Amino acid sequence: MDEQTRKTRRDYLRFLKLQRNVSPNTLEAYEHDLDLLLAFADERQQAVETLQLSDLQAFAASLHDQGIGPRSQCRVLSGVRSFYRFLVLDGYVEQDPTELLESPVLGEHLPEFLTPAEVDQLEDSIDLSKPEGHRNRAIIEVLFSCGLRVSELVNLRWSQVFADEKFIRVMGKGSKERLVPISDSALREIGNYRPWRDSLKIKPGEEDYVFLNRRGAHLTRVMVLIMLKRQAEAAGIQKTISPHTLRHSFATALLEGGADLRVIQALLGHESIGTTEIYTHISMTTLRDEVLRHHPRNMR
Repeated sequence: MDEQTRKTRRDYLRFLKLQRNVSPNTLEAYEHDLDLLLAFADERQQAVETLQLSDLQAFAASLHDQGIGPRSQCRVLSGVRSFYRFLVLDGYVEQDPTELLESPVLGEHLPEFLTPAEVDQLEDSIDLSKPEGHRNRAIIEVLFSCGLRVSELVNLRWSQVFADEKFIRVMGKGSKERLVPISDSALREIGNYRPWRDSLKIKPGEEDYVFLNRRGAHLTRVMVLIMLKRQAEAAGIQKTISPHTLRHSFATALLEGGADLRVIQALLGHESIGTTEIYTHISMTTLRDEVLRHHPRNMR
C-alpha cells in the first residue's frame, strides 16, 4: 500500500468517525470492508481511485470465491459504496463507479424470536444459588423488556436508570440517545441482582456500569452471548439464540399485542421504518402458522 492510499484510507476513516459519527463497531466493519478492497486493488497493481465498474464486479466475484456468504457480500459492497461516495465528495474521483454495482439477491430472512413463555422458560432455568444467577436473570429480563442492543446493555450505567419514572436513557448507534420504558419486572430483577454486585471489588472507573463480571469490570458483548447460549441449552430451547433474539422478541411481542409500528421504531432506535417492518413479516408468519394449525379446514 503506497503513501497516497494510506492517506486516503486515513481520511475516509476520519470522515466516518468525525462527520458520520459512526459507532466503534460500525467503524471497525467499514475498515474491514475497505481493507478487502485495498488488498484487491493492490493485487491488480491499481490505485483504488482508478478502479472501474468492471473491476469492482471482479472484486464482488472474488468475495464469493473466498467463501464469503451473500449476506456478508452485501455488507462489504455497502461499505465499498460508502467509500466511493466519500471519494467523490472529497474530489478524489469525479465519477462513482459503484452506481451500477449490484449486490447478491437475498431471500427474505426472518429473524429468530422467542415467545414470552420461552423467555420465562429461559429465566426459570437459571440457578439462582450461583453468584451470577440474579445478574443473568436481570440481563435476560432487561433485554426482553426494553429491546436493547447488546452493546447498549453492556454500556448501561446507573446514571441512565430512572427507576421512579420507569425509564432508562439509552445511548444507541451514532451516539443517539433515546428514552425507553423499563418494566416493573426488569427493575425488580435488577434490584435482586444489586446485593451481589455491591459485594464485588469494583475496578476504578467501572463503578457506574450496571452489569459487572466477577472481577468487578463491565461485561462484554461476547460474555453476554456465551451466557445466553449456555442458558438456552440448559432450558432445552432448540432455537439458536443471541442477545439480538431477545430484541426481536421484544418487538414481535409488542406488534402482536397491537403496538403501532412507529412506536416500535422509536423504542428500537431504528432510523428507517423499513428496518422495523421486518416484524410485520414475523407477525404474519405467526398468524399463518396459527391458521394452518387450528383452522378446521386444515385439520385432518
